[in-house]
Amino acid sequence: MRLDAAQLATLCGIARAAGSEIMDVYARDIQHWSKDDESPLTEADLRADAVIRESLTREFPHVYLLSEESATTPPPGGAATFFLVDPLDGTKEFLKRNDEFTVNIALIDQGEAVAGVVFAPALGELFYGARGIGAFKAVGDGGEPRSVHAPRLAEGVPVRVMGSRSHAAGELAQWLERLQRPHEFVAAGSSLKFCRLAEGAADAYPRHGPTSQWDTAAAQAVLEAAGGAVRDPSGATLRYGLERPILNPHFMAVADPGYAYPAL
Repeated sequence: MRLDAAQLATLCGIARAAGSEIMDVYARDIQHWSKDDESPLTEADLRADAVIRESLTREFPHVYLLSEESATTPPPGGAATFFLVDPLDGTKEFLKRNDEFTVNIALIDQGEAVAGVVFAPALGELFYGARGIGAFKAVGDGGEPRSVHAPRLAEGVPVRVMGSRSHAAGELAQWLERLQRPHEFVAAGSSLKFCRLAEGAADAYPRHGPTSQWDTAAAQAVLEAAGGAVRDPSGATLRYGLERPILNPHFMAVADPGYAYPAL
């Protein structure tokens, strides 16, 4: 299954509606509690999830939906095509009020992230992309979308390496030692790290810590549509599926797939 431009625009509208729910909560005192895995959960997660679930089941009634917070009824025998959603990626960033949290909606087909929308409501930044369509960024409510392209890495310039504000950097420091090339560290939260690669603001994002499928799929689709890549430790494209562990392996997201980075 592939999406056309009108269907991709529908996903963008759904992400914006979810972002409005999140910002309503963001504007007041934020109550939160812990899930079984001790990750934080807020009213914003649940309100955004409800909007996305209702909208996707209305617009795409025959496509299974797996969200971090809920799921529709799985079809007999599983689903090779499904939506993979994180209604509020970067809840820790949300609680810190640093604005770097996102709504992630991805379409998975045969294990591949073929379309994705990443909306950062506090920043007013919308990234979206799909196979055969390309990748785009819009800023503000009425901002004109512009095409984004992941840059090729030029000789002799520092590598701009993305990292998280919310995770330990021990293994990242070891990887940077093996890079053997001047580098600059660029911090960002949530799935925005992939989007910074897609728009040309960074070059590499080596990830050693745990992530879940819904954390990465939408932004991977955007980055790949922009010409970048996301690879697992074997060098293969990071894949998704209901039959796979919900936790991703370590991965490397890059703007320039032709540059030989050190192994993870």
